[in-house]
Amino acid sequence: MTKPNIKQLSSISRKSVNISSGELIQTSYLQPEFSLPLVVQPNFDNLNLAIWTQNNRSWIENKILEHGGILFRGFNVKDVAEFQQFIQALSGDLLEYSYRSTPRNHVSGNIYTSTEYPANHFIPLHNEMSYSRTWPLKIAFFCIKKAEQGGETPIVDSRKVFARINPKIKEKFLQKGVMYVRNYGVGLDLSWQDVFNTNNKLDVETYCHQAGIELEWRDTETSGFSLRTRQICQAVAQHPQTSEIVWFNQAHLFHISSLDSIVRAQLLSDFSTEDLPRNAYYGDGSVIEDSILDEIREIYWQEAIVFPWQEGDVLLLDNMLSAHGRMPFQGSRKVVVGMAEEYKISDG
Repeated sequence: MTKPNIKQLSSISRKSVNISSGELIQTSYLQPEFSLPLVVQPNFDNLNLAIWTQNNRSWIENKILEHGGILFRGFNVKDVAEFQQFIQALSGDLLEYSYRSTPRNHVSGNIYTSTEYPANHFIPLHNEMSYSRTWPLKIAFFCIKKAEQGGETPIVDSRKVFARINPKIKEKFLQKGVMYVRNYGVGLDLSWQDVFNTNNKLDVETYCHQAGIELEWRDTETSGFSLRTRQICQAVAQHPQTSEIVWFNQAHLFHISSLDSIVRAQLLSDFSTEDLPRNAYYGDGSVIEDSILDEIREIYWQEAIVFPWQEGDVLLLDNMLSAHGRMPFQGSRKVVVGMAEEYKISDG
């Protein structure tokens, strides 16, 4: 798989260091020309990240709205429990990962493994759950074990992505929105039990009704699938605090054109278009042009920033202002994820 042409940031710049919060921490950038992410490091050994966060919540909130993401490095975060305490100190209770689109394993509480796609796969940049009308405003990553090679988590400023997209493309998406169609079956993509975190069909129906998702139970003997869902969602979104407009959808991930050409050809030979495990359309059901999605993907690649993980790193992102992905890797890798601050888009 070809790696996207993205900016490689290999070291922290020590320029423009600011001492704040009683001189307990210092801030810097990975490179002077990039304000995402802001790097926060302790000036003293054994500074507890969760306790420091509890005492500096307003400062963190202001900085993440300004920069879109903060990399906490050198705080000696030892385990998942300390990572969870950090998120709770900032945002309160963590969110359960319901209506998921990728395979993950539960770790502890509402901490999950990062997406468990094969190591040789690149996971495109995206805002978490932007294929839904409800999403977390905060998402945090904790590097327990870095990969022997690769495995970075690239990030990108969603404001810059929106600004670079052709106005004609933006206007079409703004007018129509994005329709996501998913077919859930056995042995292909995720099952509905995994996606909705339940084995109870009534629970699924209740969730879908509340979320504005159309659903249809199907005969697996004739269709090969047990459930189809369809939902029309936003293409862009306005940040509730900054009022900035960001590109906020996953059409470029759900669309059949996102797949490797061999996999795509196999799926299209086995299934009709409407029976594909997942696909994206304009909100009126019309086909999204491959060329438009290719153009959008290229903008993500060009704006993306990638840096090597250090074990113990905690990366906090505003999930609307910053998108994230995953680079291919070799060797074992363990990065866990927690989400907080649920936000639901207005139906109006």
